[in-house]
Amino acid sequence: MGETDARVRAAVVNGAPIRDAATVIVLRDAAARPAVLMGQRGATAAFMPNKFVFPGGAVDAADAGVPMACPIGSACAARLAAECDPARGPALVAAAIRELWEETGLILGTPGPWPDAAPPGWRGFASSGHLPSAEGFHFVFRAITPPGRPRRFDARFFLVEAGAVSGDLDDFSAAEDELSHLQWVPLAEARRFDLPFITEVVLAEVAGLLKSGLPPASVPFFRNRTERSEFLRLR
Repeated sequence: MGETDARVRAAVVNGAPIRDAATVIVLRDAAARPAVLMGQRGATAAFMPNKFVFPGGAVDAADAGVPMACPIGSACAARLAAECDPARGPALVAAAIRELWEETGLILGTPGPWPDAAPPGWRGFASSGHLPSAEGFHFVFRAITPPGRPRRFDARFFLVEAGAVSGDLDDFSAAEDELSHLQWVPLAEARRFDLPFITEVVLAEVAGLLKSGLPPASVPFFRNRTERSEFLRLR
């Protein structure tokens, strides 16, 4: 881990530590009518109430040791390793997969048995008969929540095409209740939803990637470690 990254992780503003987090942008029908999976956060949520967001959340300690049916691709792994502790990349990707399962019931995984008992937080996923898979993951965005918010995250955004999902793309019956109104939002219509500013920026980046192709040549990074906001490009 670099010195700057270590300082970011240790920073505390107004009692809110910066936690590692992962967000997953699932892209459907990229070649025809591209849409992304989104849901609405509750009105009483401490972080971004009522906003439409991508599935995602904080990294749990157990995420680092989860077995993967397919490892992170070389380009994605290399870019993550250049920005944080090499061991953190797999935990971030695992967190994205777990959060997608918890919040939508969709599975990014391959049928197969777990070598050992699944840790807490992963037992529901394991009971589906799948191992998590990082196949097709692309690291496309990074943002640190600005100071003064009740919760702060150092969030990495991953893009994966819906073809990597195992099962029915429209079956959200296994979802927990953190997100409501789960739906595939056409990119062309996303701006009519109540979105956080950072989500609008990420959607614009996704639209650009549909034209330029994957993996991205660089990854945008909103580094709000202090009151001074910085916009960087990770190469």
